[in-house]
Amino acid sequence: MLMKKHRARVCLLPFLALTAVLLSACSSTPDEPQLNDTPRHTGLSGPIVDQRWNLLLIGTDERLSFAETPFFTISKDGKVAGSDGCNRFTGNVSLGESHRIDFEGLATTRMACPNMADAKRVTDMLDNAYRYLIDHDRLVFFGPDSRVLGGWREGK
Repeated sequence: MLMKKHRARVCLLPFLALTAVLLSACSSTPDEPQLNDTPRHTGLSGPIVDQRWNLLLIGTDERLSFAETPFFTISKDGKVAGSDGCNRFTGNVSLGESHRIDFEGLATTRMACPNMADAKRVTDMLDNAYRYLIDHDRLVFFGPDSRVLGGWREGK
């Protein structure tokens, strides 16, 4: 008699395991967020996007001379590309409320140029930019301390 009870338990075990698996598969609902869902990037927009900006000033009044005018362009997908007057650069940019701007992950080529220090000042301006202001065809960057970092002019 003891043998029959043991066989019944052994036969019942696979059935219980299968039932548990099937019940757990049915317990989730389609409204629950999935772990692999990522927010969709809506894209950037506004007067600063899809416009070429040529360097006008460093600080409030310092004009630098380069063989190639430093410039940048921000695309709708949040990418920035341009030149610091010597090397090309690329990276990412985010725009926020109250004209907040943040350049991230700027990477440059590494060509040697006569004005390397001035070229670095251009990329430093982007790295330190915190807010921006557009006035007609001019774009001004401000640091976190509200100090003017430099200005750009719409390119053609």
